Amino acid sequence: MPPPTLTPVSIIENVRLPESESVSTWDISIDNNRGIITSITPHQGQSDTAGSRAPLALPALTHPHIHLDKAYIHNAREYAHLLPFNGSFAEALSSTTQAKCQFTHTDLLKRGEWLLAGSVAAGVTAMRAFVEVDQAVGFTCLDAGITLRETWKDACTIQLVSFAQDPIFSGQHGEETRQLMEDAIKRPQVDVIGTTPYVEVTAEAAKRNIVWAIDRGLQYDKHVDFHLDYNLDPVTEALVWFVLRTLKEKGWSARSTHKRVMLGHCTRLTLLSREEWTRLAKEIKDNDLPVSFVGLPTSDLYMAAPPPRDDTNNPRGTLPVMEMINKHELDAVIGINNVGNAFTPWGTEDPLSLACLGVGIYQAGTKANAELLYECVSTRARAAIGLAPPHTGLSLRCGSRADFLLFHEVDESGCGVVRPRHGVAGIVWDPPAKMSRVVIVGGRRNVSSPSFGHPRDVSSDALKTSQELYTLLQQ
Repeated sequence: MPPPTLTPVSIIENVRLPESESVSTWDISIDNNRGIITSITPHQGQSDTAGSRAPLALPALTHPHIHLDKAYIHNAREYAHLLPFNGSFAEALSSTTQAKCQFTHTDLLKRGEWLLAGSVAAGVTAMRAFVEVDQAVGFTCLDAGITLRETWKDACTIQLVSFAQDPIFSGQHGEETRQLMEDAIKRPQVDVIGTTPYVEVTAEAAKRNIVWAIDRGLQYDKHVDFHLDYNLDPVTEALVWFVLRTLKEKGWSARSTHKRVMLGHCTRLTLLSREEWTRLAKEIKDNDLPVSFVGLPTSDLYMAAPPPRDDTNNPRGTLPVMEMINKHELDAVIGINNVGNAFTPWGTEDPLSLACLGVGIYQAGTKANAELLYECVSTRARAAIGLAPPHTGLSLRCGSRADFLLFHEVDESGCGVVRPRHGVAGIVWDPPAKMSRVVIVGGRRNVSSPSFGHPRDVSSDALKTSQELYTLLQQ
């Protein structure tokens, strides 16, 4: 499966922008050599505005946390015997370990391309992708990830995480896995060091895991990404405090390095008191710690649960991302995590479906909330993984990379009916099909996306008008 065909675009005329979509339309000029937006000017011709078909231009989408090597295990015939039987976390660990014993380079490329193709068609132009390194798979997943990273680099920036899902300081194979990780993180294609402290046998080993990753991140100038505090047990110590303390002791701050630390899952934090949330935010702000949190709702709601008790219900938990941003001014985003495997057998690779789910999870039904949820899978997500400056908002900016989406109103039903969606809120509340999205990446248009059905020769240097695009979409 080849990456999509990309055609340079020099100007996109007559589009709506989120800050002024009801009053005017705009022309976006692009420098193809640098792949950046050079100007955004009012459209001088006849403008299509409210009630018409002028596309809405929004920033491209981002996966801040997704597992490339474990994607779509349930869709591959060779793993049919590993479909969930009881749906537990323990079963997911066990069946995934069995699946990893069958991983081959060819299989990993096939399933990885399924994920990349679907993501790029949805509008994802950057992702942080985890690939496992341990005694079971060696460098098989990493090597496949490096191949995919290079093959798909024009369509999507893939930030690779060398990831230890298994213990590195305990268990039968801890030392071997740690040595493999030591070798893997020296590779220039590896951008991030990822570990899972909570799988260690003891709390002491979990803390050694954290110190090791932070030390290696500073040593090799890499980002660090922890799967952390993935439980809902009030008795279990929240390791987030140890992470923050270690970063302070090691001198890792936004002033000392541009590399960042991401904390994923962290469902244990849903049990924090108001005072503890205030303390957490203060610790990060006062010490200038470049720490971001990523909630992973589809996995968290499926897997994270307190220890079972016969006399109580088992609630589910995921990070309160909206409250973390609005109330505590923490840097938080949301991500897909897994798709099509035992850890998350439901959901899609489309980040907009996650933003839509967030409306219900966080009871976030206002237009402002919808815009913030879109940021959490686009601009905020990209900044959180260190691929963009830390700014918020959905405005396209001159001088920034020309990665954005054009959302068109098209007939998704095949019945000749076009139903409009008004603004960012309409897109988040009811995500339009991929066929309605035109992807611009680095100033080039994805002409082989589902938006067009198949590649078309439509002007190699300019995307002239929204009406031309709409006509193509309807054919």
